Amino acid sequence: MSHSPLLNLPGPSQDLLDDIETAIAQAREFVLSFDPELVVIFAPDHYNGFFYKLMPPFCIGTDAQGVGDYGTHAGPLDVPEAIAVGCAKVVLSAGVDIAISASMDVDHGTVQPLEKLFGKATARPVIPFFVNSVATPLGPLRRCRALGTAVGSYLATLGKRVLVVGSGGLSHDPPVPTLATANPTVVERIVHGRPMTSEQRMARQTAVIEAARSFADGSSELQPLNPAWDHRFLEIVDDGKLEDLDHWSNSFIAHEGGNSAHEIRTWVAAFAALAAAGPYQTGVRYYKAAAELLAGFAVRTAVPTT
Repeated sequence: MSHSPLLNLPGPSQDLLDDIETAIAQAREFVLSFDPELVVIFAPDHYNGFFYKLMPPFCIGTDAQGVGDYGTHAGPLDVPEAIAVGCAKVVLSAGVDIAISASMDVDHGTVQPLEKLFGKATARPVIPFFVNSVATPLGPLRRCRALGTAVGSYLATLGKRVLVVGSGGLSHDPPVPTLATANPTVVERIVHGRPMTSEQRMARQTAVIEAARSFADGSSELQPLNPAWDHRFLEIVDDGKLEDLDHWSNSFIAHEGGNSAHEIRTWVAAFAALAAAGPYQTGVRYYKAAAELLAGFAVRTAVPTT
């Protein structure tokens, strides 16, 4: 499923919020019916937990806490350390280089889906995976599939009901800072992780709200959403042809979907983890080109067919 800070901020129309909530409610029903014993979530970070001082392509949290951005959960998550460490060992043995964090800070990209699906972020044991989707340079998309495959192979040995979540928007190009364009104050934050003051957090929220308003009314210079590209990606996911995405270059993704469209990496990892158990079938299929959320917003559910 996609995420957006604007789901927790003023601005989006009630019709849009109701439409998205209907899809999320369907996913919530699916999840609660499955009653997972463990949640594994692949999610990006937006310079809240990972910074250019040290930016791994992938990281698994053996302990984690939410930073509380945009009104999401602040505080510890219920991370089963032994299972997370075991997963890290298997992933490394499979030839996928992954970092380990014994104190991972996660933001709304991780926490919002947990809250939407379970009501609170601590409702189930969860293993968080950070998938870098913002801080360039990025590795090839096929490595995200390799990560997911390795994780899924490990999960299949646990004898547990495991829910795998991929959290990311499809086409979107919000005003996320880069090393090339950021002012010195922002560089301090995205490189060294300098904590934002309450005033700076409020200013960022105001900027996000204003960016969404101008984007929705057509007065923004941000790259437009690309529903055709979004649907092409979703068709590949629905058909279970994840290998086709190996040929999608990073420049192609950014050109077609915007710089933050790299968040599809979380979807690739999640569906590859599911595909490690065999063919799958998607159920809930929702998509909205949601300009008021600055993103192509999608929800999918899926189960193995074997």
